[in-house]
Amino acid sequence: MPSWFEGPLAAFDTETTGVDVEHDRIVSAALVVQSRAGATPAVTRWLVNPGVPVPEGATAIHGLTDAHLQRFGRWPAPVMEEVARALAEQSAAGIPLVVMNAPFDLTLLDRELRRHRAASLAAYLGASSLCVLDPWVLDKHLDRYRKGRRTLSDLCAQYGIELTGAHDAAADAAAAMAVARAIGQRFAVRLERLSVAELHARQAVWHAAQARGLQAWFARNGSEEQCDPAWPLRAELPSAA
Repeated sequence: MPSWFEGPLAAFDTETTGVDVEHDRIVSAALVVQSRAGATPAVTRWLVNPGVPVPEGATAIHGLTDAHLQRFGRWPAPVMEEVARALAEQSAAGIPLVVMNAPFDLTLLDRELRRHRAASLAAYLGASSLCVLDPWVLDKHLDRYRKGRRTLSDLCAQYGIELTGAHDAAADAAAAMAVARAIGQRFAVRLERLSVAELHARQAVWHAAQARGLQAWFARNGSEEQCDPAWPLRAELPSAA
């Protein structure tokens, strides 16, 4: 039986109006599914008219303008339904889901579902649950003493992955999947005996420890920024809209 990093994987990514998971909106999303390492992936893309203005700063990153989204984007409600059902289908099939910085994308999706479908991501998953592989968490734990940033572009450079069209949801999802496979191969001795479910559980612990460490660093440097230890999805806030 092949190791998880050689077998089927799916990867999910979004582009958004900003970085506030409680209030910003998804403007594009992509799901990339690959049956095995090296196979041609199947790619599903969604373009969304979020119904709110897209800040210039966000457009500068992903290139999606209000005019473009109003002309070619679909209304959020049916898109979020399709995205949630697509992720649930992968989960039901037992296929691990790669999400770079999972608490961002998955929490945003959850909030969009609550906003437009009056249902949580968990409700769509039903009896199944996501087994998430987060390249950011994996790399930070397995190569914790390496200096430098750990953005997707940085990880691609570190693991020899070509990233073309950065900040396109499909390109970023495919790159994150490739990085996850490369991490698995590089650290196979430490990872290959773990099932994906076991690895999912360990990542939750690793992420919480990483958040506590970053929170302590912020405190030492006089920053009031908060680090949420929840992974792969943040708890809903009472004030979320």
